[in-house]
Amino acid sequence: MKKLSLTLLTVIFLSCTGESQVFNDWRGPDRDGYYPETNLLKEWPENGPEMKWAFEKLGKGFTSPVIRNGKLYITGMEGDIGHVYIMTLDGELIDKYPYGIEDSGRYPGTRSTPTIVEDLLYVASGEGELICMDLNNGNIKWKRDLFSDFDSRNIRWGFTENLIIDGDMLFCSPGGKKHNIVALNRHTGRLIWSSEGEGGLSAYCSPLLINHNGRKMLVTHMQSNVIALDARTGRMLWSYPHSNFRNIHPNTPIYHDNHLYCVSGYGYGGFLLKLSSDGESVTKVWENSTLDPKMGSVIIKDGYIYGSGDRNRRWFCLDWETGEITYETRDIDKGNVISAEGLLYTYTERGELALLEPLPGRFRIISQTNITLGSDQHWAHLVINDGILYVRRGNALMAFDIRRS
Repeated sequence: MKKLSLTLLTVIFLSCTGESQVFNDWRGPDRDGYYPETNLLKEWPENGPEMKWAFEKLGKGFTSPVIRNGKLYITGMEGDIGHVYIMTLDGELIDKYPYGIEDSGRYPGTRSTPTIVEDLLYVASGEGELICMDLNNGNIKWKRDLFSDFDSRNIRWGFTENLIIDGDMLFCSPGGKKHNIVALNRHTGRLIWSSEGEGGLSAYCSPLLINHNGRKMLVTHMQSNVIALDARTGRMLWSYPHSNFRNIHPNTPIYHDNHLYCVSGYGYGGFLLKLSSDGESVTKVWENSTLDPKMGSVIIKDGYIYGSGDRNRRWFCLDWETGEITYETRDIDKGNVISAEGLLYTYTERGELALLEPLPGRFRIISQTNITLGSDQHWAHLVINDGILYVRRGNALMAFDIRRS
């Protein structure tokens, strides 16, 4: 389905240029689901961790919160208009700023978790508008129509991309034939470079920016291919074919040890690619179709891959080097996963919030509770910030204290 920004999720990301004011907030600092938190509970109370507060007046949406300078930012849709909500860390609404028409289709709501640089916030709507907003007053500094400006069209479930910024460059994947993937000046929206890629539509994937042996590369999953570009020039370095029958690929690729793991749902699964030393080519190491998360992504830890399937509705552990399944379980439903202090935090499509320990040969469910507040799907990805676990379900955002006293 959508990359339900859900996703889907959020802490400070230090850009490859070392500019610490850039917050590319999607699944943690490196977009791999890891949160560098410490002093967290190793086991929750019987009824789950303490809920510090819940805000139940968000508009519809699947996005995750961003925490910056003592404030929380999140998007939601009221009527057919998307808004940025600004809140205190105690759950009080400070203000909300409208930014434009949002997706009102079968799964209505916001899709893009904000990216923040200094006092500017960037978000992409499900209707294909790219917006730069001044957080001091909510004014729109600039916006681009990704479809009319870059010869593209919307996709089935609404345009879904968590934007990424490096220095003055903002990267985005409109999916046009000519302007397939673009880099824009984040101050003006002006086009810096454009790549034709393979000409496929956008596919709900949020891109990954990596530094491979000193070379900055932008990697993303388009309609039928995983594509890598030189981040400075936009030149396509390589393309690797991978499609499924709905062309839905919401999981951001994961870079680890000079390899890329790419995976999608509907029974098609994923594969491991080894990058050449210069990043100009890749070689497939293995492929596994059983672990097929649609939009819950995975965690890579100590030589293993952990995640839940879509069509194969189980949790799996795969060997990183071989792709072989080491064990699987149906103890909890499929969902998204993040990690901190060596443990897995999962949020399933049935509303199960669980703390798991990955052990040799099995998952140990340490603690589990259910999310009952909120509306619609349990799709938003989890976020940990300063010992607080944030869970979003539709119109509700909940903050759970998971700090050790």
